[in-house]
Amino acid sequence: MVTAVGAANSATSTPVATGSEASNAEKSATLNYESFLKLLVAQMKNQDPTEPMDSAQQMAQLATFSQVEQTIKTNKNLESLLQRTSLQEANSVIGRTVTSEDGKVTGVVKEVTLYNDGIVAKLDSGEKLVIGPGVKISETKT
Repeated sequence: MVTAVGAANSATSTPVATGSEASNAEKSATLNYESFLKLLVAQMKNQDPTEPMDSAQQMAQLATFSQVEQTIKTNKNLESLLQRTSLQEANSVIGRTVTSEDGKVTGVVKEVTLYNDGIVAKLDSGEKLVIGPGVKISETKT
């Protein structure tokens, strides 16, 4: 009796938010890929010689797992790039004057805190302002 290997359909890739999640996803993909290879070898050893598995199906399964593995690596690299971009953006506002969209909060940025969903600037007045759409950033006049 020949059983189809369905693991190719159960492996998914999702965008990751942190380095530890990327590492876990990469380990999981490696484990799934290694498990798939073990299952494939076991399937080949135990298949009925009079009705061998379709080689095209085998190659499609291998290609699918290779794509999943590459997607996870790409996501990890993209996350690293996004983190660097956030750091550069945060660095570029320190020492500059920012004004909220409604104009009620304004001041010179003394420090910034990075979060997964954005940057919060601490102003010289002690107030905090989320750096986002509508916030005006200008050169500080000395």
